[in-house]
Amino acid sequence: MSVRIGYAAGAFDLFHIGHLNILKHARSECDHLIAGVVGDELLEVRKGRPPVVPLAERMEIVRHITFVDEVYAEVLPDKLDIWRDLGFHRFFKGDDWRGTAEGLRLEREFAAVGVEVVYFPYTVHTSSTVLRQALDALLGPHAVAIDEMAE
Repeated sequence: MSVRIGYAAGAFDLFHIGHLNILKHARSECDHLIAGVVGDELLEVRKGRPPVVPLAERMEIVRHITFVDEVYAEVLPDKLDIWRDLGFHRFFKGDDWRGTAEGLRLEREFAAVGVEVVYFPYTVHTSSTVLRQALDALLGPHAVAIDEMAE
């Protein structure tokens, strides 16, 4: 029997229970789980802002999750290029992507190469966006400037 390789990609910025849930569910659906941690530059392009936690630190956090067998720095914008590098059989994503233009495109592209897209429930009550908004509300607009001065 062949090993089923799964790939779960995400920013994993401000790591929270939703991230943990995705990784835990993904590991239950494959034999070997690779967690793709999206690079800082790609995040800034996609979300219009840099991550709070830098890539190297996010990778270190994810690397120590017991469900994760391998960590991959996702610096390529095309998921098919990543698949060519890693050869995974299943691609895992939160169900907030289901039915979106991006999700449907990924489903078509991955189906063409035999990769199954599997969605897991999105943790609505906790997200990095909500956490970032809460931090902004607590620290105010000068939080970044204060943080940079401390370096």
